[in-house]
Amino acid sequence: MKFATFVHDGKRQAGVVADDHVHPFQYPAELLDLIVEGAESLRAAGEHALAGSLPVPVADVVLLPPLQPPTVRDYMTFESHVAGVARGYGDTVPEEWYAAPAFYFTNPYAVIGAHDDVPVPPGCLRFDFELEVAAVIGKAGRDLTPEWAREHIIGYTILNDWSARDLQGREMRVKLGPAKGKDTATTLGPWLVTTDELEPHRDAEGFLDLALTVQVNGETIGRDRLANMAWTFEEMAAYASRGTWIRPGDVLGSGTCGNGGCLAELWGRNGALEPPPLIPGDHVTMTVEGIGTLSNTVVEGVAPVPLPPARRRR
Repeated sequence: MKFATFVHDGKRQAGVVADDHVHPFQYPAELLDLIVEGAESLRAAGEHALAGSLPVPVADVVLLPPLQPPTVRDYMTFESHVAGVARGYGDTVPEEWYAAPAFYFTNPYAVIGAHDDVPVPPGCLRFDFELEVAAVIGKAGRDLTPEWAREHIIGYTILNDWSARDLQGREMRVKLGPAKGKDTATTLGPWLVTTDELEPHRDAEGFLDLALTVQVNGETIGRDRLANMAWTFEEMAAYASRGTWIRPGDVLGSGTCGNGGCLAELWGRNGALEPPPLIPGDHVTMTVEGIGTLSNTVVEGVAPVPLPPARRRR
């Protein structure tokens, strides 16, 4: 099933998506609350909606993020992406990258919907997108094995990790971050697709073999396959749960795909800012086989509020 959160006639609702229509749940419910209750509760709510509610065309609603995640972990699991970005710094993929699926925590309050406008971050001159797929946790767990982790993933959605590359590069020279370089917006959507829907795409190694495409202003910039990840989502969930809890609604981003999944990779390979950074008016469209499409427009941001430099205490 596919589940969406949306606004129709000024009312925030959630429901199940079928045949280009949304069937609202028959009683008010947040998608995250149903996820917390478990996969069976979510499926039952969807079946009741399909059987009894009045469908609304998807074109007539405003799609919100499918859920408001309590945490968002974003990984780097595509070797070609890491290699391309590293090349821009005269570097190669570090051996440490191969040891474990590294991630950082990004801002759950910055999550936006599939068609929302995206403001340029304050002070940013090198704005970028990142084409990713995210797994959503549906069951709490700790110290999981990859085999156990599979039953803890309830579904998948598309993730665009919008990135201020100049801010990111500056702050990471402090050996901390990224922070403000990734703080303005993360698109999730257009809906949550349950694991059973994508199971036919699973390959022999356990990867979901889905086609990924990103376009800017109608021109294809990058394309890859999700099966080119270096770790499966189950392995990523197991690592996330090592020594701690993962809980329902937690989002695990795949990291940027390769072959043009972001501009920074292409800048590293081309040795120049080509294609150019995003500017107001640019339209970024991402499509993932079996999940759907996001399309966001970049708009003017605000100027940064001035702050003084550090007080030197030495």
